[in-house]
Amino acid sequence: MSVQAPARRLTAPDIAKQKGAEPIVSLTAYHAHTARIVDPYVDFLLVGDSLGMVMHGYETTVPVPLDLMIMHGQAVVRGSKQALVVVDMPFGSYEESPSVAFRNAARVLKETGCGAVKLEGGTRMAETIRYLTERGIPIMAHIGLTPQSVNVMGGFKTQGRERDQWAAIEADAAAIDEAGAFAVVLEGMAELLAARITRNIQIPTIGIGASVECDGQILVLEDMLGLNPAVPKFVKIFGEIGSAIEKAVKDYAQEVRVRQFPGAEHTYAMKKDAKSGQGSVGKRVTKKPKMSGS
Repeated sequence: MSVQAPARRLTAPDIAKQKGAEPIVSLTAYHAHTARIVDPYVDFLLVGDSLGMVMHGYETTVPVPLDLMIMHGQAVVRGSKQALVVVDMPFGSYEESPSVAFRNAARVLKETGCGAVKLEGGTRMAETIRYLTERGIPIMAHIGLTPQSVNVMGGFKTQGRERDQWAAIEADAAAIDEAGAFAVVLEGMAELLAARITRNIQIPTIGIGASVECDGQILVLEDMLGLNPAVPKFVKIFGEIGSAIEKAVKDYAQEVRVRQFPGAEHTYAMKKDAKSGQGSVGKRVTKKPKMSGS
């Protein structure tokens, strides 16, 4: 009897090798069941700190705690089999020093079983990226529009639409490439700049609002499924799941109110009585009232 070996999960080096070979496909995932659905079609799943906004109602990603990222990361790893799972390092978990970043990143890898972590920042984070990669932690970087810096940027603003911004962003890309990141997310970036960075660095670029010129693409799953009522310009809605959910809930509520659901086919019958051979479904058992004075 032969036993089929489980499929090997993709690794950070596998993703790095795809640069110039084939486009890299990625989506976010925050739960085991969506990870299970998405897993066969993507190269990596990102447990993004965007879950704070999508799942928990925060206005930005800044309040998201490390424990929350770990909990969702565990779920996504359990729900997937083949895609590399990358977990975001939330704000405040890596900026203080390389050693603090290592302690928290090591905890994420050990407690979730993911294959890499992602952190925001370019030149300012190059030392930390080098420190982590030298100690066995694969790093995906993130530059351009960096949501954790929303309070410094003054909002979610597209980067690189003016050429005087290019030098600093290109320096960020070069620094993280040299520091040892295996890939970099380019978010909210003008197409010409994204194309230039993609050509000039050795690691894959993963675009989100940065054009087809990148080596791969990522979207927030809930955005592309039509679950978010207000999506950014760069999102294409591939399925109107939000309206389908609303219709299903409306139909359910209506059937409950008119006592149509649950029907007989959704109801558990009693086991047959050993003596009579009949069940007691449909029979109401009532107690005789006690007589006063008894």
